[in-house]
Amino acid sequence: MKNEPISRCSWATTDLYKEYHDNEWGIPEHNDDRLFEMLVLEGMQAGLSWLTILNKRNAFREAFDNFDCRKVALYDEAKISELLTNEKIVRNKLKIKAAITNAREFIKIQNEFGSFDSFIWSYVDNKPIINRFKSVEELPATTPLSDKISNDLKKRGFKFVGSTIIYAYMQSVGIVNDHVQGCHLYK
Repeated sequence: MKNEPISRCSWATTDLYKEYHDNEWGIPEHNDDRLFEMLVLEGMQAGLSWLTILNKRNAFREAFDNFDCRKVALYDEAKISELLTNEKIVRNKLKIKAAITNAREFIKIQNEFGSFDSFIWSYVDNKPIINRFKSVEELPATTPLSDKISNDLKKRGFKFVGSTIIYAYMQSVGIVNDHVQGCHLYK
């Protein structure tokens, strides 16, 4: 007797995408370390495919001290130079500097709100937005909420946090659940 194939969002086509889709995307994340990791990775993804970032994820973790924001915040020019020679990650000076700046601002938010989790989830009263799209073609690139969060983060000094990046971030950490109807993870 054959198992029925699992129905997923149409973008989950490779094994790596399927694993990410099934175990992370759209699932509410409340751990600050993971929230920081995803913020850095979404910024690194700008202009590239998400699959590229997923393929380099372990290398990013190694290069960025497991995304420990307190360590990343202390990176200096020597560390930036080291990262720029690391062929296993995205070697873009602006994106690397943005990760460092964002680590510093992330810590400020933790100090102000008790956690980044408290801050970011306050935009949705700690309840994920569950959309009801029938196909991935219906998914927006931005929303008024991603515009607001993007603007608020920029005012605080964050970099590489445009509205499109923030909407992808919201999806990746489950603030928005955009699994389409028909996907086994649609709720």
